[in-house]
Amino acid sequence: MLRWLRGFVLPTAACQDDEDYFNYGILFQDLDRNGDGVVDIIELREGLKNWSSTFGMHSEKDIFKAGDTNDDSKLDFKEFLQYLKDHEKKMRLAFNSLDKNNDGVIDTSEIIAALKSLGINISEAQAKNILQSIDTDGTMTIDWDEWKYYFLLHPARSIEDIAGFWKRYTIIDIGESIAIPDEFTEQEKHSGDWWRRLVAGGIAAAVARTCTAPFDRLKLMMQVHSLKSGRMRLIGGFEQMVTEGGIRSLWRGNGTNVFKIAPEAAIKIGAYEQYKKWLSFDGAKVGIIERFVSGSLAGVTAQTCIYPMEVIKTRLALGTTGQYSGIIDCGKKLLKQEGVRTFFKGYIPNFLGIIPYAGIDFAVYELLKNYWLEHYAGNAVDPGIMVLLGCSALSHTSGQLASFPLNLVRTRMQAQALEQKGTTSMIHLIQDIYNKEGKKGFFRGLTPNIIKVLPAVVISCVAYEKVKGYLGLI
Repeated sequence: MLRWLRGFVLPTAACQDDEDYFNYGILFQDLDRNGDGVVDIIELREGLKNWSSTFGMHSEKDIFKAGDTNDDSKLDFKEFLQYLKDHEKKMRLAFNSLDKNNDGVIDTSEIIAALKSLGINISEAQAKNILQSIDTDGTMTIDWDEWKYYFLLHPARSIEDIAGFWKRYTIIDIGESIAIPDEFTEQEKHSGDWWRRLVAGGIAAAVARTCTAPFDRLKLMMQVHSLKSGRMRLIGGFEQMVTEGGIRSLWRGNGTNVFKIAPEAAIKIGAYEQYKKWLSFDGAKVGIIERFVSGSLAGVTAQTCIYPMEVIKTRLALGTTGQYSGIIDCGKKLLKQEGVRTFFKGYIPNFLGIIPYAGIDFAVYELLKNYWLEHYAGNAVDPGIMVLLGCSALSHTSGQLASFPLNLVRTRMQAQALEQKGTTSMIHLIQDIYNKEGKKGFFRGLTPNIIKVLPAVVISCVAYEKVKGYLGLI
């Protein structure tokens, strides 16, 4: 329908009001499939699918909410026409805000500048992709008629909504790592898509963690029992765990790892929104640096709140068969035998490790993705799933390499009671590791940790795409 309407309307779009009235009448008749003089929500939904598949779900609900003035769940032509006129005024304001030089057209530089002012940095190739999706005459600019008819049935209210649409549906990837929670548009918040995306992400994370849990437990075993198992290899480590507790023991502690996903995500999202407000002075737009800082602080906040569960996970993974019957039993025994303080052992190295991990993960992902776009992408702006998976795997690996020594120190401090050597401070523990094991001692367990990165990323992405379909997300 979008291509049909452009072909019919744009040649006549010297655009007087009576011509708009005539053209909108034809559009209304096309939407009114049963010819009863009104358009219901089902007819509008089908019409939007023909109009453009990229406008997203629930757009028809937003249009009805704005246009159905008598609340009869139907749009007659008068209501439809009034909605289009009101919507056209909003789109004119958005067009004018992009057309900074007032020459009547929007070019790539103006798209880049407008999105940058909203805190979204894109390349020229990405801006061209946005422009080409709207440009119908091949001029590589967007005039008012092209803009007007492209967004005619898109329920955007402002340039912010349009930027969110471009970011979500034209595959603008600004390189946000897992340290930065996803930002939800107002449309997603009203439609409920935000919680569906959170659920999909949580399920994908749970599946990925469960599939790679044996490697995670082996890493912990090698980190803590390094002196006893200094020659432990991957196969030997798995054999040792299976011999001690059977196949199921490979997943010991995974329940806690999965259980903490939901509270961690909820706290991170809430904290992220609050930190963004605090960093957006005088209502200024939050840029990519502010988002990174907000995301890092949100990660620290979430980690602080769920840290006792991290300790329980470690102790379950390192425990022997029958030592603990589950999460609650482990928590009770730790509280009774070691006191409340044991639930925060290793917190300082954990806190210090978040900063290099998040920063390097974020920077490496940006660097790799932008390098590919500049040297190998040509006119494309979507690197493709394989390139993004590669960038993500390498960035996560780099972040883990930088933070792994602190991760090891954290794990050792969490498990100190198992060694029956009393409590040691972080500095003394670092000195002890260096004196007894050398520099290599800080990277015990790194091999299984690195091996699990790529499969974890792939499994998480595949699971997320599958779950999105079941939850009605596109």
